[in-house]
This record gives sequence, structure tokens and C-alpha cells, in this order.
Amino acid sequence: MGENMMGELAGSLGGQLLIGAAILLFIAFITFRTTTKAAHPAHDGSARDVYLAGGGLKWLFVAGSITLTNLSTEQLVGMNGNQMLLLAWWELAGFCGLMFLAWVMVPVYYRTGCTTVTELLEKRYGGGSIRTLISALFLIGAVLIYMPAALYSGALFLKSMFAVDWPLWYFAAPMAVVAALYTILGGLRAVAVMDTYSGIGVLSIAMLVVFLSLNAIGWDFSGVPAERLSMVGAKDSPIPFHTLFTGMVFIQIFYWSTNQPITQKAMTAPTVREAQKGVLAAAAVRILIVPLIVVVPGVVGYKLFGDVDDAAYGRVVFEVLPHWMTGAFAAMMAGAVIAHTAAILNGTVALYAVDFHTKFIAPVKDHWRLSATVSAVLTVTSILLVPVFENAKSIINLLQQLNGLTSMPILSAFIVALLFRGVKAGSAVAGVVFGVLFYGTLNVVPLPGWLASLHYIDLMVMTLFASILFSLAVNRLVLGQRATFVGWKGMIPKEAK
Repeated sequence: MGENMMGELAGSLGGQLLIGAAILLFIAFITFRTTTKAAHPAHDGSARDVYLAGGGLKWLFVAGSITLTNLSTEQLVGMNGNQMLLLAWWELAGFCGLMFLAWVMVPVYYRTGCTTVTELLEKRYGGGSIRTLISALFLIGAVLIYMPAALYSGALFLKSMFAVDWPLWYFAAPMAVVAALYTILGGLRAVAVMDTYSGIGVLSIAMLVVFLSLNAIGWDFSGVPAERLSMVGAKDSPIPFHTLFTGMVFIQIFYWSTNQPITQKAMTAPTVREAQKGVLAAAAVRILIVPLIVVVPGVVGYKLFGDVDDAAYGRVVFEVLPHWMTGAFAAMMAGAVIAHTAAILNGTVALYAVDFHTKFIAPVKDHWRLSATVSAVLTVTSILLVPVFENAKSIINLLQQLNGLTSMPILSAFIVALLFRGVKAGSAVAGVVFGVLFYGTLNVVPLPGWLASLHYIDLMVMTLFASILFSLAVNRLVLGQRATFVGWKGMIPKEAK
């Protein structure tokens, strides 16, 4: 009798929501216990305390935080929404980006004492204008695109999985509020620990979904079009094969090595070696587990339901998971969205506090208080912007295209800063502004001849090199400065500790 009642409870919508809420509360409890028991610097309200966890995180939490900062419903929903194996290249190529972060950028960030990635630019160029510009672009992207997109994809997944006709903000608002509470009450330390615990659950159940979905079709993909099973993309595919060796490389370097919400996690360890261990562990997860969970269920969904775009993952989960597990998986996915959103939120607040508030308004005496205020404002704006993404056919492709507007111009500033000396900050600013306008023009103005057939990843490569050349040209022809190429040996300054 008791077991039947429990089964009925777990199978009902109300029961699933209760199970999900209980799991989220449990994650919150163990996160609190871990962060309060661990030996770390006292909460002194400094930028390092709030935004870099006091530099006291072990490699496991660095790895967990990096993994879940990236892996959320944007990937699970968006990549599976393409319903083709080809999208696994985004994750496989991410391994290269993480290697670059571990062996090149982590030593640079640590030995130059950075709190934000933009500090590196100011130190290399000897001027604050480029730091302000890049921070502004990161802030605009986070507020208008990445935070609301994360909430949208998470809300869409939960709505699809529970098969309810509720407004998306019913799901988005609670997740946004919980993410803000983690950021406000625990800073990056709490966010990283919660990321790790949530990540273990997400990866475990996501792999179970892969196995159950394959079992549901008898491990037989017959009937699925060949182009959806191929790993060699055609020219008109989401990832043409040639772009793996051109634009994809630079996209991954930008995302993993210069993107504040990601690199911030790599700067939370006490030493370079501990940080590198965390990054390498995240890279192992990236190449061994993540590619399977972001494409296989989507292809299975094509065989079961046809072309259903971003609704594919939620429908597959609802179809293959036992009903008593639905609430648990919903909790893990909600946890992933909360962790992802909290990570972006913390990184965004850090950029505002360190690069804008301190510089243009007033010195910050207590970053905890400022973080609370800014987090509350950003949470409200993110919830309000969720409906903007409802008409997107594919959230992941939309995000990648939008990302190109700023990612390659920003990366150009980092490349010039690392490989050249004698370049003024104004030149870097000119290169970034030119790159944004250049990429925007390429995507708006009809291109002549063969240029019209170029993929947006090709356009991103063109933007990167055009931005670099423009920056160096302005430095020489307008500012009268001669840039000196120093190569990789010049990356880490001699005066570094």
C-alpha cells in the first residue's frame, strides 16, 4: 500500500515537483556544509573573496565549476535540438581550448595577479580604455544574451519534459532567484561547490538518458538521414568540415581562455599547478562524456518524433526515463541552469564592480553588499528578457552567431597583447570597434559572388584577422608606434612572480 502511494506520488506532476525541490534543497545543504567546513580565508568583502573564492578552491571544485559553467540546458537542449551527431564537434574541439587555458593562459593570469581577464589587457597595453571597452562588451553580452538565454533554454526543457502549457517564466523566475541567492550569499565559493555537486548528478543522469534512449530504438539508427549521422559537415551544415581547422580553433580559445565566467573559475585555486589540475580534469570530462550527452538523445528523438528542434531533448527524457525519476532529473537540470546562471552572474558582477564601479563611481568597501545589489538588478532583467528567445529555431546556433559579433574582436585584443609589444591601448580599441562593425556588416549586407556562400564561422575568422591587422595599422600609421613581435616567449612577463 505504502509503495503504491509513493509510486503514484512520484508519477504525478506535483510529486515530481516535490522530489525535484527536495533534491535542490539537499544540494543547497551539502553546499553550505562544504563551504562552511572548508579551510579558506575569512569573508573580508574583498574582490578576491567574493569573485575568486579567496583563491582557496581545490582542483575538484575548479573542474566541477568549469564543467557546469559551460554545460547547461543551452548545450543539452540546443545541441540535441539540431538532432545530428555533427554538433559534437563543439564539445570535442573544446578540449583544445581547455588545453590552451591550462598551459598558456592560467600561468599568465596567475603571474600577473588578475581578478578579471580584462585586467590583463590593461597591464599589457598600459592603458585602461581597452579594459573598459572589453568589459562593456562582456557585460552587454551577459545581460542581453547569455543569462536570459540560459534561463530560456532551461525553462523550455522543463516545460517540454513535464508536457505542461505554462508560461516559460513560471520555470525561469524561480531558477533565476535561486541562482541570485547563491551568488549573493556565498559568492563564487558557493557557486563552484554547488556546480560540482550538481554536475555529478547531471552527468550521471544524462549518461543514463543516453543509454535508455539508445535502448528505446534497439541501438538501431536506420531511417535517420545520413547527414544527421555524419561527423563530416557539408558546406550548408551547422559546422562545415573545413571550419574545424580554422574558425573553430579560435572560437574555442576565446571561449575557454578569455571569457570571464570560465576563466574566473580557473583563477580560484591557490596555485597554478592546482588550477591546471582542475582544468585538465574538466578537459577529460569534456572529451569523454559531454559529446555523447549533447547529441545522441537528439538523434534518437529524430527517429522517435521527427524534426522537433529544441523540444527534442525534453521529449526524449519524458519518453525514456521512468516516471519516478522525472522529478530527480528535472532537479538536476534545474540545478545545472541555476549553476550556469549563477556563474555568469558572479562573473558579470565582478566585471562591473572591479572595472566600472571602482573606476568610475567609488572604491568598493564591501563587495558582498555591491554584489547583492547588482545581482538583484541583473536577475530581474534576465527574467524579463526570456520571452525574446522564444522564436529561436535553434538556441545554440543563434547563440554562436550572436557570439561572433564580439568574440573575435575581443580575441584580437588578447592576441595582440600577448604576441606584440609597443602597441597602444587606443590601437586595440580601434581594432575591437572595427571588428564589431566588420562582422556586423558581413552579416547584414549581401555579399557578392563566392563570399555569399561563406559560413558564419568563416566570417568569424575573417573578422579576427581583420581586427588584428587594423589594430596594428592604427598603431603604426595613426599613433606612430612600432609594434614588436615577441611571440610565445613574451607572453609571461619577466617581473612575474
